[in-house]
Amino acid sequence: MSLLKQKLSARVPALRDEIKALLAAHGETKISEVNVGQAFGGMRGVMGMICDTSQVSPETGLIIRGRPILELTDKWPEEILWLLLTGENPSAEELADLRSELKKREGVPAYVWDVLRAMPADSHPMTMLNSAILVMQKESVFAARYHEMGKNEYWEAALEDALNMLARLPELAAGVYRMRYNKGERIAPDASLDWAANYVHMLGLPESEDSYNMMRLYLTLHSDHEGGNVSAFTCHTVGSALSDPYYAVSAGLNGLAGPLHGLANQECLGFVMQLIERFGGVPTHAQVEEVCWELLNGGHVIPGYGHAVLRAEDPRFTAFYAFGKKHCSDGDVFKTVSVLYETAPEVLKKQGKAKNPWPNVDAGSGALLYHYGLTEFAYYTVLFSVSRAMGLLSQLIINRAIGSPIMRPKSESTEWVKNFVASAASAG
Repeated sequence: MSLLKQKLSARVPALRDEIKALLAAHGETKISEVNVGQAFGGMRGVMGMICDTSQVSPETGLIIRGRPILELTDKWPEEILWLLLTGENPSAEELADLRSELKKREGVPAYVWDVLRAMPADSHPMTMLNSAILVMQKESVFAARYHEMGKNEYWEAALEDALNMLARLPELAAGVYRMRYNKGERIAPDASLDWAANYVHMLGLPESEDSYNMMRLYLTLHSDHEGGNVSAFTCHTVGSALSDPYYAVSAGLNGLAGPLHGLANQECLGFVMQLIERFGGVPTHAQVEEVCWELLNGGHVIPGYGHAVLRAEDPRFTAFYAFGKKHCSDGDVFKTVSVLYETAPEVLKKQGKAKNPWPNVDAGSGALLYHYGLTEFAYYTVLFSVSRAMGLLSQLIINRAIGSPIMRPKSESTEWVKNFVASAASAG
């Protein structure tokens, strides 16, 4: 038995008992109210689910298991996975054991590459990745064991699927990249490299400790973002029907592919490149201010600025920006990101409409990828997916461990709302 499974086996019974006692004592206690605007507005701000892996504070940003993300930027993705699942940092022995577990599970099945080769040559990389994950559902331990398992064993099968999927995701994602962009034959995994560095190697990017560290940071910063974002919520909903992790993660990543979610990073870098092209190089602060006002006066947003939840600078941007200043500051792309950072918030403050004038993670992540040789914008959400799969799968395992029920929120019609508010008004 792996050390991770041993750790979870010891913790799961106590977690179940804690939740059972909490529900018995406080199951009828109200924790949230819903107004008409929230019902029509995507349920924003409605507290209606539990996520123990991470929270997002409007002032602090991402907090993983009680630790602000800026305290975790020196951690590697395998350490973050352990932290997400257990709430603890792994010991040296536990980390080595987890890496060994991932290594022995590597190897994308040959039939997956056959399916990808059969797809149109111009398929979107996210379509290829998500299709491949769904095709691998044939490998699901959860699906194979479902009829012979008791409910208390569901999390164990989900953990097996999660480790298998995470072990193969870098190879799969790198293969998609090389196939979609005609980069040559797939590159085999290097047994001497860690999860993130191996991804750089299999992509075929220039390899150095800096490029490895960039990927480690990228995969750490995008790993989780509480439970209500589109990808996490979709994965949770599909998984709540006891669909196996392959179905659930593929569905969640289809949500990540949306322009309002994971595709935002490529749109932000596209905006930076447009500025460079328009002004023949790195724009001045005055030129960037002019463009920002053009966008706002035209009813558009400034790409990479503002956030649905945050009311301060996204700490993930802070981490990327600090890395970029140290390693990428001589490039026009990062210089333009810097000019935007120094200009856009002040424009948004003057306009006075933005609840948050500060940059989000997407404002800086693409510049680092571009600097290290990943210049195909449409691929960026695939990298996001490799990272976010850690959070999706961690949440799914925990939900199977505590026996979370199927999702089934109540819906009503617009006519019902009209009648309700009319009745409330007359009663008042």
